[in-house]
Amino acid sequence: MSIRAVSLLASCALLAAPAHQPTSSSGRLVFVSNEASHDVSVIDAATNAVVARIPVGGRARGIHVSPDGSRVYVATSDDKPQTESSVDGIAILDVASKKVVARYRVGSDPEQFAVVPDGSRLYASNEDGGTATAIDLKTGKHVATLVVGIEPEGVAASPDGRWVYVTSETSNSVSLIDARTNTVVGNLLVDLRPRAVAFSPDGTRAFVTAEVGGTLTVVDTKTRDIVSTVPIEGGEGKPVGVVVSPDGRRVYVASGRTGTLSVIDAATLEVIKTVAVGKRPWGVTISRDGRYVYTANGLSNDVSVVDATTNRVVGTIKVGQRPWGVAVAGR
Repeated sequence: MSIRAVSLLASCALLAAPAHQPTSSSGRLVFVSNEASHDVSVIDAATNAVVARIPVGGRARGIHVSPDGSRVYVATSDDKPQTESSVDGIAILDVASKKVVARYRVGSDPEQFAVVPDGSRLYASNEDGGTATAIDLKTGKHVATLVVGIEPEGVAASPDGRWVYVTSETSNSVSLIDARTNTVVGNLLVDLRPRAVAFSPDGTRAFVTAEVGGTLTVVDTKTRDIVSTVPIEGGEGKPVGVVVSPDGRRVYVASGRTGTLSVIDAATLEVIKTVAVGKRPWGVTISRDGRYVYTANGLSNDVSVVDATTNRVVGTIKVGQRPWGVAVAGR
């Protein structure tokens, strides 16, 4: 699949430009993808105020910040299933100007994606096609299309950049991609309807949420064995988003239909706290200093701010319509 010349030129110009630092009185900006209003809300973390709204032209879902903090990548798609259009792709936002500066085509209906830690490549799931697409972020060129499971969704890259895991909600599987060769080297069967995956900071474990199964699957990344399956809210939770704290001590799981955030001890794999947040929390992220956890709440149109030291909600911020994902730039 080719990338449009105009996107390539714009992206190359952007990559050649010097990196800008996030603009915030706290040094931290929170970016929220809004699926229904087709935009991204920008929150100043010091004041918990929305300081900008950035139109992206389509359903905004997966969202991640580049490793250097200068760009934000957003997965966008149109509202017609099984139909690929010019809206389907990854929108690239410049943090300093808060504008869309390029868009990459990565296949039909991209939902989630991951940027490898050195910022060189991006892997996106194509829900309609049952594939994952890899693109080179330095050249803007398409690198590979990989056949994964049925209706792929969650994507995560290991901390060393060697592995990319892709969850597939209909085949109840996780595909393991060797990022050095861009080949699928294995598949793991997990609980029902896996949604998202996150690695521990040392890369030894991967955590996979299962919405219908009501569990969190823990994978030993060296042996590729499932070492535990953790019930969320006694198996009655509906886990979707997942993030691991920077120190690796906590795993945070957002349960969409139950409106909660589960806090899990990564050593004992016990749920130590269940925090009530907004309605239908989907995306979840944590600040780089590990102090605050943010959930994007799709039915209450807001973001919950959870203090990770007390496991209490300390802020609720109204954003756009049907917020889906959330990402942090700066500490």
